[in-house]
Amino acid sequence: MTGDTEGGRGGDGGVAGDADGADGAEGADEVALDPWGSSAVGDYRELFSEFGIEEFEGILPRVPDPHYLMRRGVIFGHRDYRPVARAMDEGDPFAVLSGFMPTGDPHIGHKLVFDEIIWHQAQGGDAYALIADLEANSARGMSWDEIDEHARNYLLSLLALGFDPEEGTLYRQSENREVQDLAFELGAEANFSEFQSIYGFDGETDVSHMQSVVTQMADILYPQLEEPKPTVIPVGPDQDPHVRLARDLAARTRYFGVRTAYASFEATDDELASLREAYEAREAYAEDADQPRCEEAAEWLASEETAAEGAIEKLENAGMEPLRPRTRFVDRRATDDAFEALIEAVDGEKRVFEAHVDAFEVNLAEAEELAREVEVAHGGHGFLPPSSIYHRFMTGLTGGKMSSSIPASHISLLDDPEEGYEKVKSATTGGRETADLQRELGGRADECPVYELYAYLLAGDDDEFATEVYEECVGGERLCGDCKEQAARLMEEFLEEHQEKRDEVEGLLEEAEIELESSRR
Repeated sequence: MTGDTEGGRGGDGGVAGDADGADGAEGADEVALDPWGSSAVGDYRELFSEFGIEEFEGILPRVPDPHYLMRRGVIFGHRDYRPVARAMDEGDPFAVLSGFMPTGDPHIGHKLVFDEIIWHQAQGGDAYALIADLEANSARGMSWDEIDEHARNYLLSLLALGFDPEEGTLYRQSENREVQDLAFELGAEANFSEFQSIYGFDGETDVSHMQSVVTQMADILYPQLEEPKPTVIPVGPDQDPHVRLARDLAARTRYFGVRTAYASFEATDDELASLREAYEAREAYAEDADQPRCEEAAEWLASEETAAEGAIEKLENAGMEPLRPRTRFVDRRATDDAFEALIEAVDGEKRVFEAHVDAFEVNLAEAEELAREVEVAHGGHGFLPPSSIYHRFMTGLTGGKMSSSIPASHISLLDDPEEGYEKVKSATTGGRETADLQRELGGRADECPVYELYAYLLAGDDDEFATEVYEECVGGERLCGDCKEQAARLMEEFLEEHQEKRDEVEGLLEEAEIELESSRR
């Protein structure tokens, strides 16, 4: 969730990780996502098909007053952001959390994540920002003195950009006992073979590195410890393996699973699809369409080439049992008291089995809410699956990726404003070989690190200005020299203002409820 990336809870912005963007989970060769490696996403569209990330454009109309990073497509994807958008729109509780691995100075790539946290806080969300110091120590070998220095710089920039420490929560992994206890609990639900598959861990991987993963899982779910609520994790796509694992662990800790069923037996997803198909076609084969029998459905399904073989066998074994849709509460890890309380809480017609309860007058949404209420009332967490949004990585000023380890590729938020000016002036561009060609063919703004500076930062909330720069570039009216001069001046002004604001919020940081010096030094 954090990382040495351009932003996110990963190291330099993201959950916490050490990458400039990657994902070590199972997936495509060209889009390998490794939270601690070096990811370059050549085609963001591949993330939609390979990893199930959804295009943010599809949900944008449902987001109240969207941030300019959303409007301009910098935030390009999401995983289950709908509950957050709905809570935001209806004024219900929701949270945002991201973290930072303090391995270097914060730079303009990290500002993406700072802005995303601050914007969600301004929309009414409970905002959490954490320092992933355990990960920095275990995965990167940073000393505690170095961690403290960098952590302070991240926090000052976050406050200078508008994070409200009185309304939000700041913490360090190493000083948060609740997070550590939750990590221990979640660790019981994960295993080494899973970490091998997701992250490529092997026999040489330090145990502390593995422990840092479950700590990040605890970070992601931490905002829901007091009460379940939609929670969004803003990250770069390299951190998606962490989000997917956290969603899995959130489900594994639940007392009850809720799903649709059609008979008393359990069915896989493929079998369930066949059962649904058989039920919907009941008028074609059932003697009594109002009460189709399982053996009738089995005979009909046997003639369907796409039917799941297991579904036919299970229907045959069920014989004359009615095929009838119902909502099933599956006992995953509930206490005896919680299971009895659930049975009591289900209204209307129901059938009780040893490990599940079938309800015939409760829809899925009602069942999910009821299951969560019973779980929380009996000591469970009732976690909602965490959501995530994904932003594009900023291109380095020298081309290629932006990296903390390549000073000329990025602009630190601590750079002298004049140095920031010079870095922009020296940046590569998407311009043509000559001014005449630029006027004739137009510039390649979509491939230009300088245009990214306008779109991601320098144009601020002014969409008209960002559009003007783009259209003048691709239309051949804007030449690279003048464009870089304007961007360099704007960057110089931004750094001056930001660093003045950092000085102003020193007092806020000292008063904030976060340890600025590690007890492990």
